[in-house]
Amino acid sequence: MTQLSMILYSTRPRQWVKNTFLFAALIFDKKLFVIPYLTKTLYGFILLTIISGAVYVTNDLLDLEQDKLHPTKRLRPLPSGGLKRNTAITTAILLPLIALPLSFLLNHWFGAILLIYWIQNILYSRWLKHIVILDVLLISLGFALRVAAGATLIDVEQAPIGSPWIYMCVGFGALLVVLGKRRSELELLSEASGKHRAVLASYNQEFIDLLIYSVSTCTILSYSFYTFNSTYHQPQNHSMMLTIPLVVYGIFRYLFLVHVKGAGGTPEQLVFKDRPLLCSIIVWIVAATVLRYNFW
Repeated sequence: MTQLSMILYSTRPRQWVKNTFLFAALIFDKKLFVIPYLTKTLYGFILLTIISGAVYVTNDLLDLEQDKLHPTKRLRPLPSGGLKRNTAITTAILLPLIALPLSFLLNHWFGAILLIYWIQNILYSRWLKHIVILDVLLISLGFALRVAAGATLIDVEQAPIGSPWIYMCVGFGALLVVLGKRRSELELLSEASGKHRAVLASYNQEFIDLLIYSVSTCTILSYSFYTFNSTYHQPQNHSMMLTIPLVVYGIFRYLFLVHVKGAGGTPEQLVFKDRPLLCSIIVWIVAATVLRYNFW
């Protein structure tokens, strides 16, 4: 593989699916088919992907020695030696220098959120990920920032960044996935977990399971309250409540995969590998879109 392909691989294309949360405001504010807003959001998605790619490369640089001890991460371009360290450093610096100015040109609030997202992740990669509980909360915050960034691009009505319940739901949902991943890492690495990720030494399976149960409940409740809230363009007949069972099933299916099947280490792949989970997501997207846009 060439150095260019190694750089692309290091930006973790499989993780780009996380950036689709940028489209949440576009879809749920009923502006998906408004071309100017759709175009701006697509540009924003590209810029966010560039920034997140820079974050992943930076993280690989800072975690180089720990990743060499991981059974799968040691195969990444940087720890395996396929990508030169100086090339990775140049990439981690150059990508933000390109994306951040363009982000401010697209929308100054969008640029500000991307700057916060980038700084937060740099601090996370360097220090904050070693602080128990705060490490998972900051990852969850990153998803909320993605939603907020998308809201700045579409002139959300009635509130600067949309319904507060959507942020609660996204934040708790992301937290649930992160905790599932932490649980999987504890099981996979066992005694060596603290050597790969120091903060894992502060966790145990019982504590993570307790957090997972709490966060699962909060996710379902926050989504339910979101569907009840007609202030932010929800259908006045509360028909969005019909999608609650789909969300409940998706969460329960994920918990089944984590606790029974021992999956959860790569949630971005799990979504596409597990057909029932993928089907529940697709059906939810279709149902929510039909109800939201009154396609009947």
